[in-house]
Order: sequence, then C-alpha cells, then structure tokens
Amino acid sequence: MLDACYTTSAVQTAVDLANTLRPIKGEDALETVEQLRDFLDDHPTAEPPSSSANHGTGPRHLTHADLTEARALRETVRAVLERANTDADEAVDLINDGLRRSRATPVLRHEDGRWWTEVTSDTDRRSAHLATTTLSALASVIATLGPARLGVCAGPSCRATFVDLSRNGSKQYCTRTCAHRASVAAYRSRISTR
Repeated sequence: MLDACYTTSAVQTAVDLANTLRPIKGEDALETVEQLRDFLDDHPTAEPPSSSANHGTGPRHLTHADLTEARALRETVRAVLERANTDADEAVDLINDGLRRSRATPVLRHEDGRWWTEVTSDTDRRSAHLATTTLSALASVIATLGPARLGVCAGPSCRATFVDLSRNGSKQYCTRTCAHRASVAAYRSRISTR
C-alpha cells in the first residue's frame, strides 16, 4: 500500500509538475524562475531536507539552470504518465534513467512508531530532489498498483495527466469536470442521432 504521509503527496507533485504544461491549450505554467519558485513553495515534498536547515538563510536561490532542469524533468514525468499504460517498459526506462541522473539514494526512516523508505538525492540541488521525489513516487505506484494507474485524461480537449489511486482503478479523466463534460457530450450525441 502507498504511504499516505509521503508517497501520495509526492505522486500529486509529479502529476502537478506534468500538468504545468497544457499542450492542447498551449499553456505553460513553468516558464520563469518565479513560476518554479511558486511551484516548489506549493509542493513542500519537492524540497530537499537540507533546505529547511540552511542556518536561517532559507532555500538556495533558484537560477535559470534550475528552471531548465525542472522543465526537462517535466518532460520526463509527462512522458512516463503518458506512456505507462501503453508501453510500461519505456516508462520504467525513463524513470530509472531519471533516478540515476538525479543520484537517487533510498533512505530508511523511523517516525511516529513506524518505518518507511524515502528516495532522496545525495545532492542539495532542488531539481535533483524534485526528480527523485516525483520519479520514485511514480515508480512506487507502478510497483504497487501497476502501470495502468498512470494515464492521460480521456477528455478530447484536455490531455492533462493523472494517477489513479482509487480502489477499483477505473479512472479515465483527470477531474470530475472533464468526466462531466464527456458525459454531457455523449448524451448530446445520443440525442442528436435520434
């Protein structure tokens, strides 16, 4: 079972990172260093553990190199989410390559009376930690629930990504809004053909 304290939020970070690009709408919410900073501020699991202990100086200053690395990671995460259901081997290769490049290291932790593992980067580069967080979360989903739980919204005008953590694993849409739109469109199509 997924660790609700760590993996679920990391999985959401991966989905949110991929969805900063909306290809059909032509929207990109990760074009500037400020947008990257906002994304990281909204996703605390994406911060390296050492950034909270920088002796009061706060997290390391973000640069255009960080932005470039985060955008490249977004392409990888999005490719994993898009391909896992149809080509699991390619998705796994993308995850493994990304984890190697980010110098991922598994760490065993003990908190609140229980043991759990976390994958971290042995560097304090924020983009490397973001990579280990998101890619290891997707790897965890594939290992525990299967690659079919990663996908792309079936809404024809959406293409947002999602991870299905539900019991029955039947998710086809990124949100209820997209599912509702599809339902209304199908209804209207049936009515017009009568």
